[in-house]
Amino acid sequence: MKDFQELLTKAKKRGKKCCVVACAEDFPTIEALHYAQKENIATGVLFGDRMRIEKIAESLKIPLTDFVIHHAGSEAEAVSGAIDFVKQNGDFLMKGQINTANFLKGILDEKHGLRGERILSHVALLSLPSYHKVLFISDGGMNTDLDLRRKIDIVKNAIELARFLGIGQPKVALLSAIERVNLNISETLDWAIITRMGEQGEFGDAIIEGPLALDIAFSTQSAQIKKVASRVSGDVDILIVPSIATGNILAKGLQYLGGAKICGIIVGAKRPVVMLSRADTPETKLFSIALGNLAA
Repeated sequence: MKDFQELLTKAKKRGKKCCVVACAEDFPTIEALHYAQKENIATGVLFGDRMRIEKIAESLKIPLTDFVIHHAGSEAEAVSGAIDFVKQNGDFLMKGQINTANFLKGILDEKHGLRGERILSHVALLSLPSYHKVLFISDGGMNTDLDLRRKIDIVKNAIELARFLGIGQPKVALLSAIERVNLNISETLDWAIITRMGEQGEFGDAIIEGPLALDIAFSTQSAQIKKVASRVSGDVDILIVPSIATGNILAKGLQYLGGAKICGIIVGAKRPVVMLSRADTPETKLFSIALGNLAA
């Protein structure tokens, strides 16, 4: 996938999916859903304060007939209502105007039944003007406490999403500050283990290398200068980061300083979960809705 136009085109071909929004009292979300409705990508089922949702739609001159609105008196009620609805009647869930921690609390609540067998992890997709294809980054939005088993699941989730979107043999870089194992840098040992697992076929048809510094992942010249033999350098599909902070800073840095377009999704749940920043634009949210359509 070269850019997000391909993402939108694929979603349009699939036809409308039911997007269920928790805490939908949000201008960019309602505007993005209006575009998604017009472009045959998604229909919106909104959970939140009915009066506020209606006022936002009216101020944007968006007809209320575009949506189905379910009133909720609190954030918790909106999240639980949206999750219960998406389990029975919806195709994918979307985060609206709510703090990420509060949203995830509802997603991870075992009584709602959205957890899968593996851990849930966040994957950001970025379309960069300076890169020749869509780039995946994980996990910069969900898991704060990473051990080896969680890192393995994060890699599996990202690879499965990439394959689902048409990448037959994903190229994965396991990022660190250096390209060799160093016992003082804990992730380097984990990355070496996961690289070995990849060589043994544990992740299917994928090329996995790590630890790798970011310059090696993107620059074949850097790899040559540092004498690092790499099959992913300059053509990487997926960046796996060593911490949530690293992933969050990297993705937002590329978005705000590198001109990247971005969308994001939680992988591993029983229904796809679109999760974005509350500060994201309608265009960014539209891309994530298209991604939810394809993952549904």
